[in-house]
Amino acid sequence: MTILITGATGNAGGAVVQSLAAQGIPGRALVRTARELPAGIDPVVGDLNRPDTFVDALAGVSGIFLLSGYERLEELLANAVAAGVRKVVVLSSSSLDGELTNAVAAYHHATEEAVRASGLEWTFLRPNSFMSNTLRWLDQLRTGDEVRVQFPDVPVSTIHPRDIADVAVRALQGERDSEVLRLTGPVALTPVEQVAILADGLGRSLKAYPMSRAETHADLHASMPEPYAAAIESFFGDATIDETSVNSTVADVTGHPSRTLQTWVQENRSLFG
Repeated sequence: MTILITGATGNAGGAVVQSLAAQGIPGRALVRTARELPAGIDPVVGDLNRPDTFVDALAGVSGIFLLSGYERLEELLANAVAAGVRKVVVLSSSSLDGELTNAVAAYHHATEEAVRASGLEWTFLRPNSFMSNTLRWLDQLRTGDEVRVQFPDVPVSTIHPRDIADVAVRALQGERDSEVLRLTGPVALTPVEQVAILADGLGRSLKAYPMSRAETHADLHASMPEPYAAAIESFFGDATIDETSVNSTVADVTGHPSRTLQTWVQENRSLFG
């Protein structure tokens, strides 16, 4: 078994690389430039938007960990079928619990539908927001101890990327075929509570500033294209998706409990300087 990991330098793809390496499963990591990787994981230089740049790397691959929303997806899937790939595990999104027409859900839905139509076996992972999203506060932490938080009263059961990865690896080993898996963390925490956990883990006196809906709206629309800002505002401000509920899927699939935010902070303290 050999797995091709797309998005191998990102939070989820990088975690899949770690999980494969930890279990001694061979992998090929799609990267834009060559880099050092864990033992047993070989770099494949290519561009996910250009499947022709890594078509040869599909030879001998049994499964693909696939990110959503990239160009020429049908070409990539056809190449995978021709190469004898058996399984695709898609990193999809909790946004598909809501309206499929919003900008975020639309590209995840399109990816899922293309994979369904490809004839390949599949598992779709729909995780909650990542614990690594805490890094969005990094610039603020470099300048002081106040952290401005959006949707301060909305609890989210954020998930550790390694839990997503561990579920993905089990699926890539031939489990959970034709299943859609909603993945959550172990407990729902408001952003204010998340800042408190971060403060404790970093040994800093951090204070959360609860942003108003108007402030959040302005901040979102200043930082990303309007359709994506509107989608995020609807998810958390209007509760069009549920990232508050906690389920047991990670434990059911992997046999270990979901990792906590405290664990993620301790593992990543060095990222905060």
